[in-house]
Amino acid sequence: MDWSDQGIVLSARPQGEGSAVATLLTREHGRHAGMVMGGRSVRQRGTLEPGTLVHVRWRGRLPEHLGHFTLEPVKGYAANFFDDAQALAALISACALVEAALPEREAHPALFDGLLALFDLLDGPAWAETYVRWEIGLLAELGFGLDLDRCAVSGANDYLAYVSPRTGRAVTASVGEPYRDRLLPLPDFLAGRGGGGPAAVADGLRLTAHFLERHVLNGPLPPARERLRERYANAVARSG
Repeated sequence: MDWSDQGIVLSARPQGEGSAVATLLTREHGRHAGMVMGGRSVRQRGTLEPGTLVHVRWRGRLPEHLGHFTLEPVKGYAANFFDDAQALAALISACALVEAALPEREAHPALFDGLLALFDLLDGPAWAETYVRWEIGLLAELGFGLDLDRCAVSGANDYLAYVSPRTGRAVTASVGEPYRDRLLPLPDFLAGRGGGGPAAVADGLRLTAHFLERHVLNGPLPPARERLRERYANAVARSG
């Protein structure tokens, strides 16, 4: 068996004395793992950083085998953010979520394209809000899109302020106020009212975390995603 594709490195772990097992999101073959011979060498180390776009060739005797990767780096996105710890944390979080959430070897070309688009936007002024929107897109791609366009109760779309933690549907401020302790806050930037900033992003991360844990992961978020949340919680505390 032999195929070639584009891939995004999600993670790599040591294997044996000098090799590594890399997990990639490939455009046409989905989340896929493979052995990289010499993957722990100085030459290969940069290629196996999370977020690196590669040309990949996979070879294996049978489709279900681990097989071997030959990787040719195209662009290393992580290097763009070595001086921006929060943007780098977002890149690593996105890679970890994709690895944890996607079934193995199930193609999601739209998600592949969306992940590259996210990487390109992480150096923009509203990168954190973009990251939250990307997580909402991940939920939709995996079958649990949030309905944030109109109120689940009244059908109105004026001042949507909350989201039902059970259904993922938005609720207006007037309808949701009596139940606000049981609802998730909907940040203004997700309701089409502009806004943003650390507090709004923190609310957005809390919103997507609830549905990722409940409907996609069936368990806790990856540590890299939790570290991103903690960074924003700290930013909110400092600004308050």
